[in-house]
Amino acid sequence: MPLWLTAAGAVCILVVARCAARQKHALAAVLGGALCGVAALAVVALLAPYTGVALPLNRFTGFAAAVLGLPGVVGVLLLQLML
Repeated sequence: MPLWLTAAGAVCILVVARCAARQKHALAAVLGGALCGVAALAVVALLAPYTGVALPLNRFTGFAAAVLGLPGVVGVLLLQLML
């Protein structure tokens, strides 16, 4: 795995950890965001036959869904549409 990709992932984790630390219940905030992201990824996968929009489940999409949550899934969808 390229070094820049690992560094970008580490920066994302640090940003999420910093934002969660400011919450009253940090662990609940992180787990809630991860749950929403994974649920959004599942909804996109379930609706793929009807919408024609499919996201492959790989390291990148899993990381975006679990760490960044719903904004990560939306970002991956936008990247797929642009590229």
